[in-house]
Amino acid sequence: MTAVSPATLKEVTLYIGGVHASAEATLIKTLLGSCIAVCLWDPVARVGGMNHFMLPQGDGKGDDLTRFGVHAMDCLIGATMKAGGERRRLTAKLFGGAHVLDVAVSAGGVPQRNVDFIQTFLEREGFPVLSADVGGHQPRYVHFFTDSGRARVKRVTSVTGRPRLEPYEKPRPAPAPTYGSVTLFE
Repeated sequence: MTAVSPATLKEVTLYIGGVHASAEATLIKTLLGSCIAVCLWDPVARVGGMNHFMLPQGDGKGDDLTRFGVHAMDCLIGATMKAGGERRRLTAKLFGGAHVLDVAVSAGGVPQRNVDFIQTFLEREGFPVLSADVGGHQPRYVHFFTDSGRARVKRVTSVTGRPRLEPYEKPRPAPAPTYGSVTLFE
């Protein structure tokens, strides 16, 4: 095995809906909260890939189907095979599914549904899970090396020990301009 210099190592950052696989030595990085990242690796061909999905299922419409579990997994398996991996040799590592919001943790919440989905999917498809870091309350940085199949995980904490996420409020639209009794652009 030839070591790859960190200066020449290709780096790819995945965001929600991202999928990347490579036969070339590549560091794939992502940041996860309740989302899931799956790393697939073929130890014989030394090919690996990662995805980052948000929810187990979607409505089946739109351009961003890889934001959803089944589509993201199909794309990752296909990309890994296209890069030279063989499906029957693929092994998996999975990460994410954290309860990062300060809300009651429930068995039916998004993080737990994501974890349940991916564990069931990998088992049904016959991919052995070599390692997993799922659940809990901390986001994770995940680094995956496609040439060695190594994954590194760093849990992200705030000063208080819990991530701080501000609640999102949709901005209110500005009122339409009016001129006398005529309203424009309403």
